[in-house]
Amino acid sequence: MATFTERMGPVLLLWLAVCLSGSWAVDKGNFKTCDQSAFCKRQRAMKPGESPYRALLETMELTNTRLTLQLINDNNKVRLLLELYRLQGNITRVKINELKPLKPRYEVPDVLIREPSTEPLSLLSQDENGVVLSLGAESQRVIVSARPFRLDIVEGRDVLMSLNSRGLLGFEHLRMRKDTQADPEAENKEGTDPANPAETAKEEEEKVEDGMWEETFKSHTDSKPSGPSAVSLDFSLPGVEHVYGIPEHADTLKLKTTDSGDPYRLYNLDVFQYELYNPMALYGAVPVMLAHNAQRTMGIFWLNAAETWVDISSNTAGKTVFGKMLDFVQGSSETPQTDVRWISESGIIDVFLMLGPTPRDVFSQYASLTGTQAFPPLASLGYHQCRWNYNDQEDVRSVDAGFDEHDIPYDFIWLDIEHTDGKRYFTWDPHKFASPKEMLQGLLDKKRKMVAIVDPHIKVDTNYKIHNEIRSRGFYVKNKDGGDYEGWCWPGNAGYPDFTRPDMRAWWASQFAYDQYEGSMENLYTWNDMNEPSVFNGPEVTMHKDAMHESWEHRDVHNLYGLYVHRATAEGLVERSGGVERPFVLTRAFFAGSQRYGAVWTGDNAAEWDHLKISIPMCLSLGLVGISFCGADVGGFFKSPSTELLVRWYQTGAYQPFFRAHAHLDTPRREPWLFGPENTALIREAIRQRYTFLPYWYQLFYLAYHTGEPVMRPLWVEYPQDPATFALDDEFLLGRDLLVHPVTEEGARGVTAYLPGKHEVWFDIHTFQKHNGGQNLYIPVTMSSIPVFQRGGSIIPRKLRVRRSSTCMENDPYTLYVALDNQRTAEGELYIDDGHTFNYEKKELIHRKFSFANGVLSSIDLEPNAQFTTKSWVERIIILGASKPSMVTLKTADGENQLEFDFDASMSVLTIRKPGMNAGADWTVTLQ
Repeated sequence: MATFTERMGPVLLLWLAVCLSGSWAVDKGNFKTCDQSAFCKRQRAMKPGESPYRALLETMELTNTRLTLQLINDNNKVRLLLELYRLQGNITRVKINELKPLKPRYEVPDVLIREPSTEPLSLLSQDENGVVLSLGAESQRVIVSARPFRLDIVEGRDVLMSLNSRGLLGFEHLRMRKDTQADPEAENKEGTDPANPAETAKEEEEKVEDGMWEETFKSHTDSKPSGPSAVSLDFSLPGVEHVYGIPEHADTLKLKTTDSGDPYRLYNLDVFQYELYNPMALYGAVPVMLAHNAQRTMGIFWLNAAETWVDISSNTAGKTVFGKMLDFVQGSSETPQTDVRWISESGIIDVFLMLGPTPRDVFSQYASLTGTQAFPPLASLGYHQCRWNYNDQEDVRSVDAGFDEHDIPYDFIWLDIEHTDGKRYFTWDPHKFASPKEMLQGLLDKKRKMVAIVDPHIKVDTNYKIHNEIRSRGFYVKNKDGGDYEGWCWPGNAGYPDFTRPDMRAWWASQFAYDQYEGSMENLYTWNDMNEPSVFNGPEVTMHKDAMHESWEHRDVHNLYGLYVHRATAEGLVERSGGVERPFVLTRAFFAGSQRYGAVWTGDNAAEWDHLKISIPMCLSLGLVGISFCGADVGGFFKSPSTELLVRWYQTGAYQPFFRAHAHLDTPRREPWLFGPENTALIREAIRQRYTFLPYWYQLFYLAYHTGEPVMRPLWVEYPQDPATFALDDEFLLGRDLLVHPVTEEGARGVTAYLPGKHEVWFDIHTFQKHNGGQNLYIPVTMSSIPVFQRGGSIIPRKLRVRRSSTCMENDPYTLYVALDNQRTAEGELYIDDGHTFNYEKKELIHRKFSFANGVLSSIDLEPNAQFTTKSWVERIIILGASKPSMVTLKTADGENQLEFDFDASMSVLTIRKPGMNAGADWTVTLQ
C-alpha cells in the first residue's frame, strides 16, 4: 500500500477519500462563480445602454448569400466584421469576428453537419441610420441600426428578436501584452496615440484590470498567453416569459432569471454530488435556448465551445399572479419581455437564430444544423443493470441468473472501471475477468449484451500498449511548455489523448476492432465516463485552460472534448462491424451535436426524492436541444434509497428514454430482488411495462432520427397555446400519445395530473378509465400506481408477451391499443426493422400507418418500396371508447372472415381476439 500511496499521490488520495466517505455534498469552493471567473466578471460589469459599437454603413457589402458590415468600437477604434446570412428553413446566422485579429480566433468545427445552405437576402431600404433587408417569407425583415449598432428581426409589425438592444455587445480584441514595468516606453512602441486620451485611458484601464493576462483559482494559475479574448452579446425577446434549454443544469424546465445570483454556466465539469436548483455547470453543455409563448417558438444557438455564462432577466420576473392581474385591470401597457445575454471566454460570436414559428419548426431547424438523434439498437431501449462494480465473472453470471430466477427482463449488464487490469482501458483484470469471451458468450446465448467502460484518461505506464502508442504518435494533449499534459485520475498519473485531432480519433476508433480489443465480441458495447475531461488535481477538477491541442488552447475547445471522445468511440463500434452494426455508446460529457453518437445520462445523482424529481426536467431540457436518449441512474448513484424511493424510481425510469440502474461502490447491493417479494413484484411490473411498450419507444426513436423531435417532451410542445403547460415539469409526454405523471413524492397517496386539450380525451392505460382534457385530475395512488394516459385519437402497438430480453421478443405478436377521440377516430404507426443494423437506410424496414374512422380500422404501407418481412402478427386489438358492434370482420389479401370479440359495456372497451394477420400486411377490420 505504501507503493500505491506514493504512486497515487496525496491529491488523488484526498479526492478519493472525499468520494468514498459518507460526506455526500458538492464542495462549491472547488468551482468558480462568475465573480471568480475574470472574463465573466468583466463582461457582467458592463452597463446597459452604453454600447460603444456603431455600424459603418459605408463598408456594407451585400451579395446574393450574405451581408458583411464593419462595426467600430468608438472607445478603442478596434473594428469588427459582421456577417449576416439567411439560411434555408427560416434561420438567420450572425457572425462577428475581429476584422484584423492578431492571429486567428477559434471557430468551432465538426458540430454542424454541413455548411448550411443559404437563401437570397435583398435590400429593401437604406439611409444614414441603417439598412432594412428582406428575409423572404411572411414579411420578415432584418433592421440593422447604425448608432449604436443594433439588429432587429421583425415580422409584420412585431419585433421577434433584437440583438444588442441593451448595448451589451462585448468583444475583447487580441492584443500584444504591454508590461510597462519591464519597458516604460512599451505603449508608444505598440503604436498607442498619446494624443487620443480616450484610447490612452482605455489602455490604462485594461492594463491594471485583474485576470486579463493571468488568473489564479485556488492553487492553479492560468497563464493566459493570448490575454483577454471574451465575447458577449445580448438578445431581447419581446412577448416572451418562458425560456428553456441550455443544459446541463440540475434545475427546473423553465429557466429562471439570474439577476440576483450567478448566470447559468456552460462548462463541462465533473461535479461531485451536484446540488439541485442552481445554475452551476455540470457534465455537459448545449448552448441552445428555446423561447416560447402562445404565438411563437424560437431558438438561439450560440456556437462557442469555450466556458460560457448565460444571464436571463425578465420584466415580469417576481410579479405575483395578483400583480399581473393588477397590470391587466389597470391597463398596463408593459409587454412581457425576456432578455438573455451570452458571455464566452474566447472564440467568435457565431449565432443561429431559429425563428420557428412552431416548436416542430425549431426542432427541424436545429436538426438541419447539428443532425438528429442517432437511431439506437432496439435492445438499448430495454433495461440496463449496472453498478460500480460487478466483482468478477461469477458475479456477472450470478446477477444474470437472478433476473431469470425472478422473471425480470433485462438487455444489458454493465462493467465499471474495476473490470480492467489496473484501470488500463481496453483490458480485463486477469484474475477477476480471466475469460471475457466465455462470459460474453454466456450472455449472447441468452440474447443479452454487456457494456464495459472505456474512459479517455490513459495510465502513464510503459508496459501499457495503449499509452505507448499514443505517446509514440504524439497524440497526447500538451501542456503549455510543450510536454505531454498529465494529471491524476482513476489510474493515478494519466495522459489525455487529443481527441480534437482527426488522426487521433481514427486511431482510437481502430482500437475497438475485435483483433485489437482483446476479449471483445459483437455483444460488447461501450461507456465513456470522465470525458469532461475529469482531472482530479486540475483546476475545477478539469484540464488546465492553457493546455494545448496542437495550435489551440484548451480554453477554446473545452466543451467539445467529450463530444469528440463519444464520436471516436461510436465510430470505432461501427467500424469493427464493417459499417454494418449500429453502435451503442453512453457519454457523460456532451455538446451540441452529441445526439449523433448515442446516449447521455445525468451523471452522479443521489438516492434522494428531489433527485428523482429533477430527472424529469433534466431529460426534458436535453430533449428540447436534440438529445433524446437521456436517463438518470435509477435508485440514485450515491447513498442508499429507501425501498419506497427505489420502487418509485423504477416506475419513473421505465418511462424515460434511457433506463439504467446504477450505484456507487460503497452502497449496499440493490438488484431488484433484494428488497422482499412485494417490492420485487413492483419493480418487475415496472420493468415489464417498459418491455411491452418497446414497439412504441422504437417508433419514437425512428421519428426522432428523422425529424429531430424529442422522444420525451414537455406538454407545451404539443399544446403550444395552452399557458397551463408552459412551466409543467413533473409530468411529460412520450411522443404525442402517452402522458406520464410519475409519483415522485414520498408517502404520496395521490397526484394531480394536468390533462391538456380542452376537446380531447385521455384513457388511463391500466384501467381504461376515460377522462376529459383541459383539467387537473386528482389520481389516488398506491405503491403499484404509475399514472400513464393514452391520448384519445391514437393507436399504440404493444407486445404483451414479455421475455427475458428484447431480442427474445423479436417475432412475438402485437396488441393494438386503439384509443378513440370524441370524433371516434384514431391513428398511429408501427415501425419494424432488424433492430440492430444500418440496413434500414437501404429501406429494409416495415413502416405502417393505422387509421380508425367510420368503424373501420386499416393498416396501410407508408414505405411501399421497402423490403422487409416479419414473423410477428397482430394477436389482439383493444378499442377504448368503443360502441358494441354486431359483427367484426377482417379483410386481407387472403379473403374475409369474422372475428371473435368481447365488449365491456361499463368501460366501453371492445377487445377483438386473434385476428392473426401479419404485422407487415395490408388489412382492414370493420365494425358493423
